[in-house]
Amino acid sequence: MIDEHGRIINYLRISLTDRCNLRCRYCMPEKGIDNLGHYTILSLEDIARLVRIASQLGICKIRLTGGEPLVRRNIVQLLHYITDIPIIDDLAITTNGILFADMAEDLKQAGLKRVNFSLDSLVEEKFRYITRQGDIAPVKKAIFKALELGMEPIKINMVVIRGFNDDEILDFAKLAFDYPLHVRFIEFMPVGDLLFWKQDRLLSSQETRRTIKNHYNLLPAKNIEGNGPARYYRLEDGQGSIGFISPMSNHFCAECNRIRLTAEGGLRGCLYDKEEVDLREALKKGYSDDEIKELFIKVIKGKPSRHNMNDGWGEDNKRKMYQIGG
Repeated sequence: MIDEHGRIINYLRISLTDRCNLRCRYCMPEKGIDNLGHYTILSLEDIARLVRIASQLGICKIRLTGGEPLVRRNIVQLLHYITDIPIIDDLAITTNGILFADMAEDLKQAGLKRVNFSLDSLVEEKFRYITRQGDIAPVKKAIFKALELGMEPIKINMVVIRGFNDDEILDFAKLAFDYPLHVRFIEFMPVGDLLFWKQDRLLSSQETRRTIKNHYNLLPAKNIEGNGPARYYRLEDGQGSIGFISPMSNHFCAECNRIRLTAEGGLRGCLYDKEEVDLREALKKGYSDDEIKELFIKVIKGKPSRHNMNDGWGEDNKRKMYQIGG
């Protein structure tokens, strides 16, 4: 699982569904989407088989995404399937948190090790605006439930949008100071050609970092578990850490170790890659494990050296972010 650019690929992100219980302005159309039918997405058993095959090629880290992964029925059963695969040593999820608190104990018991929460505002009115319909209370409850259960490291992903939530950067940093949370500030990206994306709403990680440095002493941070591209810092005398993810101003493609599987079974080497290999069709045709392995290898060998998101999403990229998996 070494690609043509020398990167070791050991991480698979799996979108369980394109459905979501929020309508975030930079991700989902306001009126929602034509959801994929039950018979057009991979079954839990299909997903488990593909993870098992991928693990034989070196994949040992799995993250479940969506849409919103927790709206997928029987997700706890899927966790059991995956944790039964010996080589998988890291199973995580990215969620908006709305449903998490009530499911948290079952998820942990089934083998979920880590959780990332997507949260772009701590202000109730702004949260409702960016999500179009969300209530922030269950998200806050979810974060503290994860703390209670010791699902560390617990990460909070904040997409920084100039003119919308850049005045909350220090409020998010304070979360990492007061609690053992790892707050990641993510540059705003063009995902799906939705109208909410505008170049002048991009705030670079360097600008965000300067804002925080004016109030906190940042120290190098090491050994924060995870597979992502964040550059982490500890806040002196604080309990958690902060990280910066800069896909626009300083891409991290040379360190990328991931491939992506869509809910429909499309395997792609990069979020911005326009090429996919259809694993669902291979499953329907009765491909053997060895034949499916060859399809994984094909995607790895074709993984691009870097993304081109600075050029925009592109009209020929037919899928949107919620269809690929965040």
